[in-house]
Amino acid sequence: MSGRLDRLREWLVPSGSVLQRAVKSGIWVGITKVAMRSSQLIMLVVLARLLSPTQFGLMGISLLLLSGTRKFSRFGLDAALIQKKESNVDSYLNTTWCLEITRGLLLFSVLYLGAPFAATQFGEPAAQPLIRTLGLVPLLHGLRNPAVVYFEKDLAFHKSFIYQASGGLAQLVVGIGYALYSPTVWALVAASLAKPAVRTGMSYLLDDFRPWPAPDLGAARELIQFGKWMTGGSILGFLYSEGDDAFVGWFLSATALGFYQYAYRMADMPATQMSGVLSQVTFPTYSALQQDITEVRDAVLQTTRLTAFFAFPMAFGIALVAPSFVPVVLGEQWTQMIVPMQILAFYGLFHAITRNFGELWKSQNRPDLQVKLGLVRIACLAVCIWPATAAWGIEGTALAVTGVYLFPMLPLDVYITANMLETTSARLYHEFGYPLVAAAAMFGSLWYVRSVTEWSSLVELVVLVPAGAAVYAVVSLLLEAQFEWGITQLFGMVVRGIK
Repeated sequence: MSGRLDRLREWLVPSGSVLQRAVKSGIWVGITKVAMRSSQLIMLVVLARLLSPTQFGLMGISLLLLSGTRKFSRFGLDAALIQKKESNVDSYLNTTWCLEITRGLLLFSVLYLGAPFAATQFGEPAAQPLIRTLGLVPLLHGLRNPAVVYFEKDLAFHKSFIYQASGGLAQLVVGIGYALYSPTVWALVAASLAKPAVRTGMSYLLDDFRPWPAPDLGAARELIQFGKWMTGGSILGFLYSEGDDAFVGWFLSATALGFYQYAYRMADMPATQMSGVLSQVTFPTYSALQQDITEVRDAVLQTTRLTAFFAFPMAFGIALVAPSFVPVVLGEQWTQMIVPMQILAFYGLFHAITRNFGELWKSQNRPDLQVKLGLVRIACLAVCIWPATAAWGIEGTALAVTGVYLFPMLPLDVYITANMLETTSARLYHEFGYPLVAAAAMFGSLWYVRSVTEWSSLVELVVLVPAGAAVYAVVSLLLEAQFEWGITQLFGMVVRGIK
């Protein structure tokens, strides 16, 4: 019996070679992401039935302010510690804890004092108390045990699962429970506070390190020096990932923002969360391999192939089922988000297949690239978003966001990554070709079937999802047999890494 338990522990706890640790960690990150996003999706679906788009828009405005202040003050401390070659970074943890608490206090003050002005700018006075209350989120986050950095640094994602999932479960239970008792926007606020509160408590149960207010100025300077590019990238990331939300809320209305944010979440969540699983593992993995460009190149190509294999059918599938999914799952009051959701599905695709590149840049000590490319993206988006939104509303916003990612950002990301890997752009584009063909075949065939049938939305949804998976799988197997795509070999490598 003890022998079986030892084998189970060996399989569950990441150990062995870098590949084996990365694969096992990837499984844990996958479980974590599935658990987190499933709980979040359940909460969003239930609350969509209980709350109105306007209430979600008010919460969206408040979360924009919270996200903006957090990203404009991000130090990148965790990334700095993960990137360090030393396995033990305990000497930096007290300093990290003090910096995070200071940041939390600062952000709480900024949000509390700035709430009246921000609410006025968006023309939504009702957002003021929401913004002030959400100021507690960074304060709760800053109090967490800084030793959670070891969950990623040591690829100990079994601990990360408990840490992350506990917060997600608290968010789900509190959000739905509050909404059933009182279906107001405060259900969303309570859910947002429950997650960091529970995670902070759990962080002290999962690691026996106990921080103390004893900052080291030298360590602080070292961490912030690395993090300056992370801060810049975080600021620009907010502008190009949430600037469109801010523009919609300001230029149109809180109700329009509610539709747009829901469309974005539903379209972007599946593909990018899957790529998030890989990127969370690949950064520490690439950092461990950073001196061997051949191994790094092979790892990036394999990760890109695996990401594309899942991201393409997810994006095309979302575009296909959106007209059925929205009225059946969310309700008729949300039908205005169908077209934006279909457009943003392809934004999610581009986001997913390039996310891995950013992890490579950080591991090669080039976080500045994210800042520089972010500036290009923001400039392009600034030119397009106003006229597109003025002409077509939130559909125009979605077109602007997706179009800028398609060109010029995707070609630039591929070109820079190819140079860093000492290969060609064509080699990276090659990883996109086969899943594109398989996903397009899936989309085209099922779109035709739906156009010649008269099914209800519920029947369409029930039929299209499994049919799409089956068609994609069959076409992928045919491509593998004809052209030796390499996806079977990659899955075999993943299985071997688990053993």
